[in-house]
Amino acid sequence: MDEMKNKVIFITDDHEEVEFYVLEQTKLNGCTYLLVTDAQEEDEEGDAYILKDLSKDTDEAALYDIVEDENELELIAKIFEELLDDIEIET
Repeated sequence: MDEMKNKVIFITDDHEEVEFYVLEQTKLNGCTYLLVTDAQEEDEEGDAYILKDLSKDTDEAALYDIVEDENELELIAKIFEELLDDIEIET
């Protein structure tokens, strides 16, 4: 099985571990955004999410949240579509 290279594990508010695979990362206005998927292989279909880094410099671990604001989501999705030629993101 060919795994995507950047696997990250997130801990939910319920203390459950969720694995995502990072497809791309970008910065806008000083904020870091990740495009992640739950698909384990590149040719497998899965759900994709855009996460925003909400961490402060003093935090021990990174704190990411799913982008839900429609305007922010559309803007970041367009950036990821430009960075990754072969994808289209439905918001």
